[in-house]
Amino acid sequence: MRVSRPALLTLAVATALLASACSSSGGSGGTGSSGSAAGTTLTYWASDQGGSIAQDVKVLTPELDAFTKQTGIKVKLEVIGWNDLLNRILAAASSGQGPDLVNIGNTWSASLQATGAFLPISDDVMKQINGTGRFLPGALAATGAPGQPPVGVPIYSMAYGLYYNKAMFQAAGITQPPTTWDDFVADGKKLTKAGQWGVSVEGAQTPENAHHAFTFAKQMGGSFYDSSGKPTFDTPQNVAGIKRYVDFMAADKIANPSDAEYSNGTEAVKDFATGKSAMLLWQSADATLAQYGMNPSQYGVAPVPFDAASPSGPNHVDSIVAGINLSIFANTKHKDAAISFMKFMTSQQTQMDLNKAYSSLPSVSDAYGDPAFQTQTVKTLQSVLANSAAPMPAVATESQFETVIGAVVQNLFADAASGKPVTDASIAAQLDQAQQKLQAGG
Repeated sequence: MRVSRPALLTLAVATALLASACSSSGGSGGTGSSGSAAGTTLTYWASDQGGSIAQDVKVLTPELDAFTKQTGIKVKLEVIGWNDLLNRILAAASSGQGPDLVNIGNTWSASLQATGAFLPISDDVMKQINGTGRFLPGALAATGAPGQPPVGVPIYSMAYGLYYNKAMFQAAGITQPPTTWDDFVADGKKLTKAGQWGVSVEGAQTPENAHHAFTFAKQMGGSFYDSSGKPTFDTPQNVAGIKRYVDFMAADKIANPSDAEYSNGTEAVKDFATGKSAMLLWQSADATLAQYGMNPSQYGVAPVPFDAASPSGPNHVDSIVAGINLSIFANTKHKDAAISFMKFMTSQQTQMDLNKAYSSLPSVSDAYGDPAFQTQTVKTLQSVLANSAAPMPAVATESQFETVIGAVVQNLFADAASGKPVTDASIAAQLDQAQQKLQAGG
């Protein structure tokens, strides 16, 4: 998912939703359409992928007009900011009063799948949108729980990378981006001086924190759920992973303490773009950096570091499988038209158009022939997505997991900013409290 500004999930709402969603009715109505879809009007909730809702409307409107011209199907667009999107989806699923289609952050897939409020993307539906084989396997892996039909199809794919300021590196005598965490911290200290920090972080941004906690713990051999789906939050490996991340501020002193208050998903990126920090761990940031006046020639992108003894197998992870899926509400009255729109949004030309506009990665292989996806940045992130990215836990409580773990990391950054020690014991205690909260349902 685009993690810069995702919505926060309230556990009480989620619990109520899971109890009620399968029985919801109304809203868009039945499960299919009859006759020609031409003349139908679809309602589409799009996620805010650009720097503003106005920019998203500007990007999407020509594509939707082209779809209408091709099919005769009109699309009523609403772009919803990340701070509101998940709760809007939950309310729509619970009440049955929602759109025909919606963008969902792919890390929410298993949670929303468990509600029963979305159309399963069966083999038959996949055939109607030109088949499973076109999609990147990594992107498809984040569309729902294993062994069940997907709850949507990927339309924007992303991966985390290490963004670094070339001029700042050169001035500090650093000749290449760090590949290990020891080098990352050492470089960060060289780059930290008056008015400049080694790295910027979005310390109060819940999903951003949760994604880093997952990745850093994974590198340590940790997991927040066992094979049966039971939460295992306070393991030594999870503690070590989170400590490494928070220590950028707490122990290494390479992140500005004021970053502990950054929450809107743009502040850390802005600091990097405006020369206040030299490094940034982010996903597909080119479009946002450009809005702040940073030219691609000014920065490089490398994979997120590992330890010197790089982990292998399932722990060789330096990014979540990030991205956006397009889902159809199961109670739509316009199933055929909605599937036509899904086919259009995953078509070669539309994938090229939209992912170029958003600096994200196409989710279908045949879109990569466009020169825009042959840059070194894209190749780096594409390699990460294909070889070292893992989907977030595919469990029904994943959204709640993001909320409680993100809050843990936020609290720890607040401690670090105030000078309070961040220790293994303090991290384990907060993780234990978060697990209890998750299991209590709120």
